[in-house]
Amino acid sequence: MSYCDLTEKTILVTGASSGIGKQAAIQISQQGGEVIITGRDDSRLKETFNDLIGNNHVMIVADLVNEDEINSLVDSLPVINGLVHCAGIVGPTPAKFIREENIKKLMRINFEVPVLLTGRILLKKKIANAASIIFMSTVATQMPYFGGALYNSAKSAIESYSKTLALELVKRGIRSNCLSPGLVNTPLIKKPVSDGQMELVDESLGRYLKKYPMGIGEANDVSNAIIFFLSDESKWISGTNLVMGGVLQ
Repeated sequence: MSYCDLTEKTILVTGASSGIGKQAAIQISQQGGEVIITGRDDSRLKETFNDLIGNNHVMIVADLVNEDEINSLVDSLPVINGLVHCAGIVGPTPAKFIREENIKKLMRINFEVPVLLTGRILLKKKIANAASIIFMSTVATQMPYFGGALYNSAKSAIESYSKTLALELVKRGIRSNCLSPGLVNTPLIKKPVSDGQMELVDESLGRYLKKYPMGIGEANDVSNAIIFFLSDESKWISGTNLVMGGVLQ
């Protein structure tokens, strides 16, 4: 058996159509795991699916902002051994411009969706004992940036939720952990935004890079940690938050 072997493990990855979610799904398949990928974009999700190694993988298109689609997704799942929450958005907005619609959008996708999905999976008994649940947070909860109030608040809430979840599931041996990467080179940080929100352009990135003496990360830098937390090598780790990126606070 190889290190971080995921053979005979079935893993659900959300947000698998791009970025960290896509890379995580591919690496899980390379480590022998059977992957269930989900996302909103059918064509991009198919690209991920075609890059998976091995057989018995499943692709389910779903918009997890819709609770009915969350329920439908969970009802179609087999019992899983791992859950990786990679779906999320950023939307830098200075505090004075925050409106109710901004709060609803950022909190819905970054906090409510993973909470509702996890809860439904637990309620429907679709997760095995000794499974691993991984949430994506950000180093920005400890190192705030201008305009990040909503995103950082949502991720701070996820960190707290994950610790409580770890406590509730400890008797079943189910682990719950967060990963908090610094700036990662994914489409998420390059995508144009609207509605008065700021875009992370070259000038902004230049300021952030000064805090990253090891440079910004790539998706596989984060997915390597995801593989570890999904594997039995991490069976004694729960309720933690791994800060990544070699950042200077």
